[in-house]
Amino acid sequence: MDNLKKLNADIVRCDCCPRLVAHREATAAHPPLRHRGEKYWGRPMPGFGVADAKIYILGLAPAANGGNRTGRIFTGDRSGDWLFSTLHEVGLASQPHSVSRDDGMKVTQTYIGAAVRCAPPGNKPTIEEFANCHPYLVREFQNLKEAVVYVALGGIAYHSLKKVLRENKEFSGFQFPGFGHGVKVTLPNGKIVLCSYHPSQQNTFTGRLTRPMFLKVFQEAKAEAERHSASANRRSKR
Repeated sequence: MDNLKKLNADIVRCDCCPRLVAHREATAAHPPLRHRGEKYWGRPMPGFGVADAKIYILGLAPAANGGNRTGRIFTGDRSGDWLFSTLHEVGLASQPHSVSRDDGMKVTQTYIGAAVRCAPPGNKPTIEEFANCHPYLVREFQNLKEAVVYVALGGIAYHSLKKVLRENKEFSGFQFPGFGHGVKVTLPNGKIVLCSYHPSQQNTFTGRLTRPMFLKVFQEAKAEAERHSASANRRSKR
């Protein structure tokens, strides 16, 4: 039977995309000076979080010198600093900084994945690479049965999430709005999709995404998850 442990083992073994394999391994073999001497993960990126997560966070892909180095998604780069410090502020992460896969970081109610599992050159996966990774995303989505809030970090993550949802007959014919920061989508089953600009340096250094903007998304995600849990508890007591 499929589960997250088996899924992540399958992801880590994947070598479907020659361009991504070459890039992740070349980066690991020839890191920039600031990371010289460090042992890189240099493999596809498994998800991170708890199996009974109420909140599923989806990004684009690991960074070449972030997750590809540390072995954990959104860890060891500025995007990860933004994400985990925000999760910590709203009470979903045990500490504000994530620097390695063995730093003691724990999350609650949360699982973090990516549309593409290897670091792509220029942070731009090809259409074929998205297609190769899509089955992993579908399996991850199906395994996170308790998730009631989906947070898409960036337009590409939102597009990938919509593709998964549209393949489910439950959402046949549902009209998804376009991507935008703060866009909230209530699905026919009552679950929620929340959109945020990706916490990339391109967005954070320019002020397109500010900390208050990012914090508000996760405050709402946690509030929606708690609302769903409270509603489920009331129904179970009837």
